[in-house]
Amino acid sequence: MRQVLSLSLPATMTAKIKGLAKKRGFDSVSGYVLYLVEADKDLISEKTLLRSLKQAQKEYRQGKVVKAKSLADLVCSLRK
Repeated sequence: MRQVLSLSLPATMTAKIKGLAKKRGFDSVSGYVLYLVEADKDLISEKTLLRSLKQAQKEYRQGKVVKAKSLADLVCSLRK
């Protein structure tokens, strides 16, 4: 069962959201908002990003780097 969610936004923001929904090919603002909520599931937190960055810096300092001439070389080296 569907429910209506009412938002109070400035007119400029409403116009921007409607324009983005149309530009992105959505039939409705609802479809666009649903897409954004689903896309949010794939985002990582700032904490996770910083932790990954610190780990990468540590590995770089330890010389655990891959020097690749291309993306294909990099992918091949990671499979080993």
